[in-house]
Amino acid sequence: MQPIAHATVYIVDDDAIVREGMAWLLRSRRLLSESYASADAFEAALQQPQSPLMDGLPREAGCILLDVRMPGQSGLALFEKLITSGLAQAWPVIFLTGHADVPTAVDTVKRGAFDFCEKPFTDNALVDLVEQALALSHSRLVTRQIHQELSTRLSELTERERDVMQLVVEGLPNKLIADQLEISVRTVEVHRSRVFDKMNVKSAVELANLLREL
Repeated sequence: MQPIAHATVYIVDDDAIVREGMAWLLRSRRLLSESYASADAFEAALQQPQSPLMDGLPREAGCILLDVRMPGQSGLALFEKLITSGLAQAWPVIFLTGHADVPTAVDTVKRGAFDFCEKPFTDNALVDLVEQALALSHSRLVTRQIHQELSTRLSELTERERDVMQLVVEGLPNKLIADQLEISVRTVEVHRSRVFDKMNVKSAVELANLLREL
């Protein structure tokens, strides 16, 4: 699997040896990473001006390698916050866990974590999980961008253009649209053309498919 450009793996673990080992492993597979010794340090970094977040959500793909047990705020407590903020969906979370924490890790997967990796982990297995998580993150960010662009286009439509668009998507011909909205066929044609231009489509089928994305 080819590395995703500009993606970052965020390592949150209180064990310096584990952080360094994972960072080296990721570098060997051409993956960028940032390391944090605690959940609080990771949270603080996200609040900085140079943070990779914009309006609370990521601008680029990433994933989080998160230790379950840490001094201070635990990985589980941080995960709860990531779920609430929506960051756990944009940046999938892979828990790093000892044998005793496996049942807990399984439960977190059911609640939205991407997966867990038991310590000591197999290098290839961990990196494979990371690459899958980064691919998912990239896909979700692309989908979010598409939705934002569609929402922006829709917001530029007038109320009458929205009325015409809805009937066009339903498959009504211009004559029936004109009758239903009590306007002329020519007016329908004008509104229809403007809707197609603003939504950047060339047909009613393409318009319907685009709206289905939302």
